[in-house]
Amino acid sequence: MNLKSAHEGKEYIIERIETEDEELNAFLFSLGCYSGEPVTVISHLKGGCVVSIKDSRYNIDNQLAEAIIVIG
Repeated sequence: MNLKSAHEGKEYIIERIETEDEELNAFLFSLGCYSGEPVTVISHLKGGCVVSIKDSRYNIDNQLAEAIIVIG
């Protein structure tokens, strides 16, 4: 399951990031978004979603939300 289809308010564990872009991987890593880390979808928006990672909130677009694969 990816973050775009995740339920609001439920905590998930990031399984993997499906992207070939190393710069994007480095950016996500700097936010604390990497395998094994918990993530919570706060709300779904028209163009993306708001997520909570390591006590911080981020607005990510749908393309990025589809690339973040979670379990839980």
